[in-house]
Amino acid sequence: MASRLNPYISFDGDARQAMEFYKEVFGGELALNTFGESGQQGTPHADQIMHAMLEAPNGFTLMAADTPPGMQHNPGTNFSVSLSGDDESELRGYWEKLSAGGTVAVPMEKQMWGDVFGMCTDRFGIPWMVNISEPQG
Repeated sequence: MASRLNPYISFDGDARQAMEFYKEVFGGELALNTFGESGQQGTPHADQIMHAMLEAPNGFTLMAADTPPGMQHNPGTNFSVSLSGDDESELRGYWEKLSAGGTVAVPMEKQMWGDVFGMCTDRFGIPWMVNISEPQG
C-alpha cells in the first residue's frame, strides 16, 4: 500500500453519526471499530468509535474517532494529520523530521492493534499521527 496523508478528526461521542453523514456526502466504504471491539467491553464508552475510515470512490480518505476517556475534546483543534502505510523506512523518516523540534505525545512503537504508531506535534503546532502497518503480501 502506498503511503497516504489525510485528516483525522476527533469527536465528542458522535463520531459514528458524523462519519455516516460524511458517507452520505462523499459515498464510498465506511469501516467503524469501537472501543468495545478493541478490548474495552463493558465500559461506558464501549460503543464509541476507536477508529473510523471512510474511503470515497474519488480517492478522498477521512479518518475519525471519539475522544478517548481521560482526554479533552477541544472543538476547533480536534484534528490531526494522519500519515499511514506499510513503507516503514519512508514513514519513520517522516516521523523523525516531523517530531524534531516538536513534542512527542505517543512514542513511535508497536501498539495493541499490531501496528507501529506515534503521535507528535511539530514545531509549528500541527498535530501528526504516523501509523506503520505490516506489509500485506
